[in-house]
Amino acid sequence: MRVALFIAVCLGCLIGATTAHTAQQGSSPAATHAASQPIDGVAARIEDDILTDSEVRELGAFQELVDGHAKSRDELIRELADQWIVRGEIETAKYPPPSAEDVDRAYAGLVSQFASAEDFAKRCSTAGLSEAAVRRLLQQQLYLSRFLDFRFRPAAQVDSKQIEAFYDKELVPQLKTKNQTVPSLEDVEDTIREVLVQRAINQRATQWLDDTRNRLKIDVVTHGAQP
Repeated sequence: MRVALFIAVCLGCLIGATTAHTAQQGSSPAATHAASQPIDGVAARIEDDILTDSEVRELGAFQELVDGHAKSRDELIRELADQWIVRGEIETAKYPPPSAEDVDRAYAGLVSQFASAEDFAKRCSTAGLSEAAVRRLLQQQLYLSRFLDFRFRPAAQVDSKQIEAFYDKELVPQLKTKNQTVPSLEDVEDTIREVLVQRAINQRATQWLDDTRNRLKIDVVTHGAQP
């Protein structure tokens, strides 16, 4: 799960999964008709819940739209599992969701990354994503990434030595390689601090998700297996 992008994410992410529960069907005409309709497959079982194939496809299409590259099915299922974990924490903490204005800004920012609004709409159509779906996924990404920031920022402390080290060993060499002007440390100190805080948040969130995921029962359903 991408935490910062997912920020965007990360995160990734970052996304709310809707669950589908299957019931046994009899041999009645109604059951026969229902069986002839497309049924959403089970991608994975996580504790007493499931992740569906449609969630995997939708997240994959959205991330390819945003990032420009596709992820494997296993990577997408892992991110959905991480999102499932974070949603559980959000419900417990009763953390407030982003406002409609926040989602509008995120949507406008995403559209601005494309050549035109028409190009964006065409890309969404090709990916099989409606405007409503994109807005919903953006809202979920904002919700998850903001909660992770809220949870881990207090412990993400950065001191002056770390800022100086980043400036000397990362920022300055990168700018010189690109033949760009190197600003003074004082001019970029606040920006560097936030970069390092976000890095620390990502590291702590990733470790927490890894530890939590390892304690859960997660069964991935392979293609062709019966749900």
